[in-house]
Amino acid sequence: MILIVDSGATKADWIALDDKGEQLFNTQTLGLSPEVLTREVIEDRLANNFDISKSRESVTNLYFYGAGCGTDRMKKFLGKIFEDFFPNAKAEVREDTYAAIYSTTTIGNQGIVCILGTGSNCSYYDGNQLFQKVTSLGYILMDDGSGNFFGRKLLRDYYFHKMPQDLGIKFAKEYELGADSIKEYLYKQPNPNTYLATFARFMIENKDHPYCKGVIDKGFQQFVNNYIMQFELATKVPIHFVGSIAHFLREELTTVIERNDLILGVIRQRPIDGLVEFHKATI
Repeated sequence: MILIVDSGATKADWIALDDKGEQLFNTQTLGLSPEVLTREVIEDRLANNFDISKSRESVTNLYFYGAGCGTDRMKKFLGKIFEDFFPNAKAEVREDTYAAIYSTTTIGNQGIVCILGTGSNCSYYDGNQLFQKVTSLGYILMDDGSGNFFGRKLLRDYYFHKMPQDLGIKFAKEYELGADSIKEYLYKQPNPNTYLATFARFMIENKDHPYCKGVIDKGFQQFVNNYIMQFELATKVPIHFVGSIAHFLREELTTVIERNDLILGVIRQRPIDGLVEFHKATI
C-alpha cells in the first residue's frame, strides 16, 4: 500500500493506493506540522484516524509533503515518527512546496509556485530542481498573504479600533474576541497559526466591503513584493498557486498578479489530486 499525504498547518489529506494505482481510501487528519507539534500530538492524530491506524502495517511507501518540513531536522523528526508508526514502510518527507509543484506544473516546465493557505511560501522550479530565495522564519515573522497573516491583521485592527464600526460589530458577533480567550489560543494552545487563520473566513465572506478589499489587496501585494519579485524571471514564467486563500480569493489575487505584469498560471485549492496523478505515473 502506498500512502500519499499533503499536510498544511490546518489539515492533512491522505490517499491510499494499491500497487496498481487504485484508490483504497481517502481521509483527513488535522495538520501535522512538526514545527509546532510534539511527537505525542502527531502520534495521537495518526492513531485516532481509523483508516490510517488499521492500515499501519500494510503501508510499504509513505510520501509525505508537509508545512514546516523545509529543514533536515524537521524531516528527520517526522520521518522517525512515521517509520515507528508504519513499521513496514519507507517514509519520504518533503516540504509542501513540492506538493504544490507536482500538482500545478510538469517536469521540464519552468514556473514560480506559491502556497497561500494557512501559511505562505514561494519557490522557483526550473523544470527539474526547486529554488527558494526566502527562508521561512515561521508565522510570526513571515507568511505574507496567508490565512494567519490576514487573521492577525483583523484582530489587530479590531483591537486598535481601525476596523470600520459596522464591520467590527459583525466581527464581534461571529467570534469570541475577549482578550483572555485570544491570549489563551495564541500563547497556551497548540497551533496558534491555525487559530489565526480561522479569522480569514470572515474576510473572505466580507471581501466586497471596502475595508476587506484594501486588506486583501495590500496583503497580496506584500506577498508579491517580498516573495515573487525575489526571482529575476518573475515576469517571464507562469506563477502558480495552491491553497484555500488563493482559491477563495482568486479574483482579488488575479488583479494583483496582472497589475504587476506577472503571468498567472494554475490556481488549485488542494494539491492532493495532482499528487496522486504524479505518483501513479511512477508505480
